[in-house]
Amino acid sequence: MKRLIINKIALSLSVLSALIGLVFLAWILVTLFSKGINSLSFSLFTQDLINGGLRNLIFGQFLMALIATIIGVPLGMMAGIYLREYGHGKYANIIRDLSDIMMSAPSIIIGSFVFVLIVEPFGSINGWAGSIALTIMLIPIVVSTTDNMLSLVPKELREAGIALGGGKHQVILSIILKAARVGLMTGILLGFARIIGETAPLLFTSGTNSFWTTDLNNAFPSLTVSIYNLANFPTDKARDLAWAASFILTMIVLFINIVGRFFTRDKG
Repeated sequence: MKRLIINKIALSLSVLSALIGLVFLAWILVTLFSKGINSLSFSLFTQDLINGGLRNLIFGQFLMALIATIIGVPLGMMAGIYLREYGHGKYANIIRDLSDIMMSAPSIIIGSFVFVLIVEPFGSINGWAGSIALTIMLIPIVVSTTDNMLSLVPKELREAGIALGGGKHQVILSIILKAARVGLMTGILLGFARIIGETAPLLFTSGTNSFWTTDLNNAFPSLTVSIYNLANFPTDKARDLAWAASFILTMIVLFINIVGRFFTRDKG
């Protein structure tokens, strides 16, 4: 009887906590949608920040995230493949633990690290530093995803490939990765959604730029950093622009997450 009462109390507290979290989430989303939609206009996508638009910021944010993905995904996948298919013993466990620690590390620490490593030696913030900071954030996500997805591939597939005369690398490339491709793609999409919404590491690395530019050697346009800056401006116009940028960024991240969940559902 006592255990039943404790179970009901714990269940009630869990449900209450979930409801409180959902209420605050709904409050944030409703506020964001109401203020963001009211601030939207077509000119936001055709003009740069200097003229009251967001075109250069959206481009800059996507470009830095894309560069981070191009660099981080191959490195993360190779590390994940090593951990699951080649690495055994304490060294593999150490690497796996370090990857998990990096995945939970505060992003502002990563930004500070890249600032000391790249920004200070070159004397100014730049887009390359921002891309590298996002790459460092993405790699452990891809490592963990690759490691976990490959662990779900049945051992029998590996044995069948070897029995047919395939080398280990051939079995990995032709059988294992293909069997896990849906989960891997989902992890990459969710990792991309994570880094494209980051602000803290870019504050110290890329900064932002009010003008259209493709020069990654200087301060580079960033949607998230500009949201932070605009929200602190004293004018209503700047804050409205921040709300519109926040709404657009939320829609981008939401869309990427929905696509990722669709792949997961398709796998099932």
